[in-house]
Amino acid sequence: MAAAPLPQGSSGDGWQYCAQGHKHWGLYGAAGLLVRAGELVLLQHRALWSHHGGTWGIPGGARHLDESAESAARREAAEESELDTGPLLETARFVDDHGGWSYTTVVVRADEALPVAIRGGESVEFQWFRAATLGSPEGPDLHPGFAHTWPEVRDL
Repeated sequence: MAAAPLPQGSSGDGWQYCAQGHKHWGLYGAAGLLVRAGELVLLQHRALWSHHGGTWGIPGGARHLDESAESAARREAAEESELDTGPLLETARFVDDHGGWSYTTVVVRADEALPVAIRGGESVEFQWFRAATLGSPEGPDLHPGFAHTWPEVRDL
């Protein structure tokens, strides 16, 4: 079932500059879903054409006007994968505030690490990684934003 069209001007798709002068995707900020199953973390291998393409991060994207961070994170994960986000319980969240723009990481728990298929063209693949390998030389090449916040969200 397709989502209802957004009212004029409510889509968050677009670039925004924060108070630090950095360019970010999401007119109203952005949010992503950090899915954990025990010591495993689900990561998205980003399509090469995307911003920081070829790196690994969490599924996420631009928030729409008046959309909660949790709703945006779950919507983006559902747009980019076939993961059923409905039964995943939120356990924590982290806001990376840049002044005028923020990214909210919504942490959810899965009972087990199930295979996750891609949906749409923003992903190359989804894969479960041991949390201990993220940010280490033997781990995947992380999206710079996720790499920056990983130390903050690792233990959430």
